[in-house]
Amino acid sequence: MASLRDPANGCPWDRKQTFSSLVPYLLEETYEVVEAIEQGDSTALQDELGDLLFQIVFHARIAEEENLFSFDDIADAAADKMERRHPHVFADTEISCAEEQAQAWTELKNKERSNRLSATEQNQPGQLDHICTALPALLRAKKLQQRAAEVGFDWPDLGPVLEKVAEELEEVRTTMEDKEGPERLAEEIGDLLFASSNAARLAGFDAETLLRAANQKFEKRFRAMEVQFHSRNQPLQTASLAEMESVWQQVKQAEKQKK
Repeated sequence: MASLRDPANGCPWDRKQTFSSLVPYLLEETYEVVEAIEQGDSTALQDELGDLLFQIVFHARIAEEENLFSFDDIADAAADKMERRHPHVFADTEISCAEEQAQAWTELKNKERSNRLSATEQNQPGQLDHICTALPALLRAKKLQQRAAEVGFDWPDLGPVLEKVAEELEEVRTTMEDKEGPERLAEEIGDLLFASSNAARLAGFDAETLLRAANQKFEKRFRAMEVQFHSRNQPLQTASLAEMESVWQQVKQAEKQKK
């Protein structure tokens, strides 16, 4: 990386990159790692982890050039954090099960958040402090909900959340019928998505993972529908919505028969 960034003999593209310019590549490589894991492709996973590691090295090199920190600083800080958060492994604390460790981990993170409170923030640390705003919206919703749940601000079980989802859906319908405008409709749809994320969390699932699976299912069914129209020598663009819906239902039925 130092050679690629060398001012005299390095690569022109690599030399001009900054923390900000690399963000799209960092995100892309992260999601490609996730895709390899979901597909169970260990060869691709090795390759994609290498690409992700390269991005980390890239950022570390830029930081080192600016006298901010080094790759070793990153690794040392990560190791120190893991030691702090695993006193049952690296110290004399005793923890008997995964659930107890999860609780201890949360308490340690809360303590660290309080210690990191900056001078520009309120004197009293907030429960929702330091949740990254750049996270995918569904993932951030889950983290916000989890933080709120830590202090008891949570639904007792899944039932009331499903009622909340139904309530938010009805508000979307009402907003549409009353023609209250696009801004209000957008707000209500957002509330519906947030409530749906809460339902996923209370049911023990990750909403981001569930939506990725739903995306994959939609893509699989749509491609199967395309194949059927292709076998008829009928371009999909010339098919009516009713024709497409009919084939879509056939594809769904075929899936059920395979299960």
